[in-house]
Amino acid sequence: MKAKHIVPVLTAALMLTACGSGSSNAGAGEEGETYNWDFTVTVSDTSSWYLGAERFAEILNEESDGRITVNVYANEQLSGGDAAAGVEQLMNGDKAFSYNSTIIYSGIDPRYGAINAPFLYKDYEEADAAIEAGALDAYKELANEQGVELLGFGESGFRQITNNSKEIVAPEDLKALKFRVPGSSMFLDIYSAMDADPITMNFSEVFTSLQNGTIDGQENPYDVIASNGLMEVQEYLTVWNYIYDPLMLGMNKDMYEELSDSDKELVQKAAAEANELQKKTNRERGEEQLAEMKSTMTVTELNEEQVSVFRDSMGPIYDKYESVWTADLAEAVKPK
Repeated sequence: MKAKHIVPVLTAALMLTACGSGSSNAGAGEEGETYNWDFTVTVSDTSSWYLGAERFAEILNEESDGRITVNVYANEQLSGGDAAAGVEQLMNGDKAFSYNSTIIYSGIDPRYGAINAPFLYKDYEEADAAIEAGALDAYKELANEQGVELLGFGESGFRQITNNSKEIVAPEDLKALKFRVPGSSMFLDIYSAMDADPITMNFSEVFTSLQNGTIDGQENPYDVIASNGLMEVQEYLTVWNYIYDPLMLGMNKDMYEELSDSDKELVQKAAAEANELQKKTNRERGEEQLAEMKSTMTVTELNEEQVSVFRDSMGPIYDKYESVWTADLAEAVKPK
């Protein structure tokens, strides 16, 4: 896989200075304001994330008659490939929008990890029901605390596991294998509990690290695996749906609050359509991508009995993190 071009730090800094409040033809929040905003996603420009972000940009540009421009960047180009730094840029107002996983947010505040609890949801229907019943509202409140206006959830999907050593069908199969995991203490604890050797690194480094054997495996949803070519450097895939991974379409809260009421409505409308397209595409592609991976990898789909063995081993994780997530968030994300 060819590495994506990364914007040099100086160039990125210069660009960021222009993407805050934008130029205007009127006072802040008034009709006629013009905006030139930046939107970043963590993964490549062939992903459903990028597709959703592009649709968001198209709607805003079309319905504002060109008054609002959104520049979409793949691979965390504005933060040197560092997704956590990308979230901090959003919170600080150095950019306007991002699609980032709640897992990345949990590296900044562990409460965000509640919805990523292991084996919390069996399928998309359970996840959708919990989000609609109160999880989204709970996350909107949480995001507001850190200067982010949550414009709804997209999704990365259910996370699967790949490696170059063996089929994984039971917890003991992970023993001593080096897996790249996100920069979250919960993920480190999950893999350590199964005697694996978890390692954190920027996602931009994963392909090369798998290729040269620095790590044995990684875990991600189908679209991330496929759109970044990870099946080219991985031999085994285990389908276990162990963590549901929603994407937060976040806007810097100060920028959002400065908008006129009509522009707020437009941003909300564009976000709703973008999230719907992104999730629909992610789920449709998932089936196609799994079929493609079956043609090049050894794919093992765990049955409910096998999954239950993994689920039962996660008791210590819940014991440790339920108090970290807080009772309110833990309750909000429970299957309904």
